[in-house]
Amino acid sequence: MDLTQGTREEKTGRAKKMMLWFGIISLIMSFMGWTSAFIVSSSRPDWLSDFRLPNAFIISTVVIVVSSITFLLAKKALKNGQHKATSLWLLVTLVLGIVFIYNQFAGFRQIIDLGYNFTGPTSNVTMSYVYLIALVHILHVVVGLICLLVVIYNHFKQKYSATNMLGFELAATFWHFIDILWVYLFMFLYFVG
Repeated sequence: MDLTQGTREEKTGRAKKMMLWFGIISLIMSFMGWTSAFIVSSSRPDWLSDFRLPNAFIISTVVIVVSSITFLLAKKALKNGQHKATSLWLLVTLVLGIVFIYNQFAGFRQIIDLGYNFTGPTSNVTMSYVYLIALVHILHVVVGLICLLVVIYNHFKQKYSATNMLGFELAATFWHFIDILWVYLFMFLYFVG
């Protein structure tokens, strides 16, 4: 495929998708670095080997997977020209994203209730990694929510259609990425931690 061919709009769309994928790849590399450091640090004598992730993290995992499904339903509705259904599924996705973040902080509260803080005399290197990995992921979910708000705004302004979905697709790709990333991180922390 010759990437120099096509209309200006097609070239711009390809460039934006490529930039998104470059960003996603760099995020994957960052999280792989943190999970690798987690594994290397697990040989420390002060490492917690019997810690279990809080139940709130399990709930948040289910919530973010469902949010990816609702985003897919919004995209399907948009392709079918169902404006109200698209609006509904986008709003449900937004609410689920907020519920995800709430459950993450509920998980942090459960960790603190067990006596482990991020820093200070009651901190532990194991819990510091859990906090770091989850907090950085939450920041990316916040970015995803901002993208989702832009998509919702543009949808209400009727800027998207079955043939004009670039911004919608970019936001959906990023949202699905942060969903898959959290599932990976949760499984990693659950089974490796």
